[in-house]
Amino acid sequence: MAGDWSRYWRSPGRRLEAMHAHFERHAYHRHSHETYSFGVTDDGAQAFTCRGAGHTSTAGMVMAFNPEDPHDGKAADAFGFTYRMVHIGPELVADVLTQSAGRRAAGRRAAGRRAGLPLFAEPVVHDPVLAAGLRRLHAALLGGAPALLGDELLDAVVLAAVRRAAIGGPGQRRATAAPAASAIARRVAERLHDDYRTDLTADALAAVSGSSRFAVYRAFRAMYGMAPSDYQRQVRLRAARRLLAGGAPIAEAASETGFADQSHLTRWFVRSYGITPGTYRRGSP
Repeated sequence: MAGDWSRYWRSPGRRLEAMHAHFERHAYHRHSHETYSFGVTDDGAQAFTCRGAGHTSTAGMVMAFNPEDPHDGKAADAFGFTYRMVHIGPELVADVLTQSAGRRAAGRRAAGRRAGLPLFAEPVVHDPVLAAGLRRLHAALLGGAPALLGDELLDAVVLAAVRRAAIGGPGQRRATAAPAASAIARRVAERLHDDYRTDLTADALAAVSGSSRFAVYRAFRAMYGMAPSDYQRQVRLRAARRLLAGGAPIAEAASETGFADQSHLTRWFVRSYGITPGTYRRGSP
């Protein structure tokens, strides 16, 4: 892809990742992450859909995605966009908030803060202070800064994001789904997780949910923001990521997670994450 480039870093022991990229032609397929994902647009404009609406992030704006927020993304014009992204595991966010609560209140509410992770109402935020903090953290991670400095910058970014952009404690982003539909979607999701290697049919999902194929599709889209087929592919990709992070060869990761072959895994890995499986496996720029 002419003009497109990316750099990537992955922590070997924690769910903490960073990416710096410029895309003109690459378009992200709809996907989500298990992590909180915070990004800053450096140049240009990125257009994406998230939570049922279209958004555009231009230079200086912050993107804030909750875990499991489905989104896509592409350049808003022919000039492309440059951005940096940091993915932070929910457990790391919980640890920072717990430590912060302990410092302020001698641990009185530490357990409660761990249970109540923050949510971000808007996927695009104009906040120069938060953007500057994210740039400092991102530069430290990709630049090989000392571990202590990286931890300090991570703490500062999490606290700044929660204080400046979060809407508070626990909530249900998809609370509008009817209880019956939510139950259908959860049963289908459990089956997709349990049998992600299997080439499941729509009839099989309807049978496990006790409803029609149409009801399954409608309930699943309402609850998870994507079709069951996209969700199954995402579960497979996440399983492949875990194998690759452990050093598995790409071909082995593909065969173990239900992809037809290495090229099939590579194609969807790039469409969903903007990097190749080999880049992810190496875990450094």
